[in-house]
Amino acid sequence: MKKYPKEFLKLAESITNKRAKIVIDHILKHGFITTEDLEKTYGYNHPPRAARDVREAGIPLETFKIKSANGKSIAAYKFGDLSQIRNNRVDGRQVFSKDFRKSLYTANNGHCYICNGKFEERYLQVDHRVPYEISGDDRNFQQNLSDYMLLCASCNRAKSWSCEHCENWLDAKDIEICLKCYWGHPENYDHITLEKIRRLELTWQGIEVTFFEALKKEAEKGEITLPDYVKSLLIKHLEKRKR
Repeated sequence: MKKYPKEFLKLAESITNKRAKIVIDHILKHGFITTEDLEKTYGYNHPPRAARDVREAGIPLETFKIKSANGKSIAAYKFGDLSQIRNNRVDGRQVFSKDFRKSLYTANNGHCYICNGKFEERYLQVDHRVPYEISGDDRNFQQNLSDYMLLCASCNRAKSWSCEHCENWLDAKDIEICLKCYWGHPENYDHITLEKIRRLELTWQGIEVTFFEALKKEAEKGEITLPDYVKSLLIKHLEKRKR
């Protein structure tokens, strides 16, 4: 068993998050933990989430490739540079006040910042524009509304999956790259996880649903997908305006 600094062991012992604790204890005992271990031994179907819990608690992890029992290439995690431990994150994410959440809710009129759907405040989640795993919470925590946004559960899950598979997340962890990403600033961005992609989210609510159904029927008549049909209408409209 590798010897670790007493300060680090004290920090590891203080972490109470169940998933993070399992990862930490397994690495302390075996030197690393694989996605196969997390899935088959501990029953976690989303291993990156467990690894993320450890990182959010302030302990750096390195991801590397290893062969599974059947020879398949899988991911594994081990402790990274322990000098990079972020002590201000020992207790995990800090809690947002009700007033702060209310201010965010009011700022975007109760809409999810990604899909623009209208929700009751309790159904929206405070999200860091720059993923917490990369930026953490510094001394300016909860002071600047512009550093956060409210997302519905569906968009928050989509953002988490996309960010966790981004090369910037896995390697450079450059905050400026995140700030120019769709998932950080959907209102003004130049890439989506480093790819030159543009995305438009449309949500139809209330009386708007009747227009959605009309569009859907027209798309079905033309044997075209609804997104492609909407795109064609927008392109025709823009071309007409150019004339």
